[in-house]
Amino acid sequence: MSARDLAGEPEQATVYVVDDDRSVRDALADLLASVGLDVRCFGSTQELLRTGVADTPGCLVLDVRMPGQSGLDFQRQMAGLGIERPVIFITGHGDIAMSVKAMKNGAIEFLTKPFNDQELLDAIQQGIDADRSRRCEARALAELRERWKSLSRGEQEVMRLVVQGLLNKQIAAHLSVSEITVKVRRGHVMRKMQADSLADLVRLSDRLQLDPELH
Repeated sequence: MSARDLAGEPEQATVYVVDDDRSVRDALADLLASVGLDVRCFGSTQELLRTGVADTPGCLVLDVRMPGQSGLDFQRQMAGLGIERPVIFITGHGDIAMSVKAMKNGAIEFLTKPFNDQELLDAIQQGIDADRSRRCEARALAELRERWKSLSRGEQEVMRLVVQGLLNKQIAAHLSVSEITVKVRRGHVMRKMQADSLADLVRLSDRLQLDPELH
């Protein structure tokens, strides 16, 4: 499904707030709802995992220190759990070393309580925008891989050699086929891969990270 519906509106984003302090969760829920954001609150990372993360754009607002698993520990495990969402950390007991560790692991922001509401909203918007871009790129790459799979084995062989800069005559000799066969396969490759030029085809090959030595 496209990130945009038939009316052209962006897909609704969801912000996940994980904080063991109920008053903080309630305050953030009210703040985010006031600007039209869909927000879901949890008292721990375990609660979040039990509910799951929806297949929609969004980000996580994580408290650093919580009973059980800390926000920093959860951030390190997210990739392995299949949760690819930008993270904003909030904490009442932060220090520089903790902040540096969080940012090195890819956090969007590290805010110390009490923080400015607008700072948090700006960080959340940055996270949502980044996640939309990631999802868009992932869909485009998935579509590109489907185009590659639509090529016959012979067409894939020709494409690998074309993007290396070989001429039709050289490709024909390499594959032990006629030059006419290469021309026909090359035409099919350009059409199926939706490439307008050799430069386009090379860029698509780079995005697919094709190994030129495989045939």
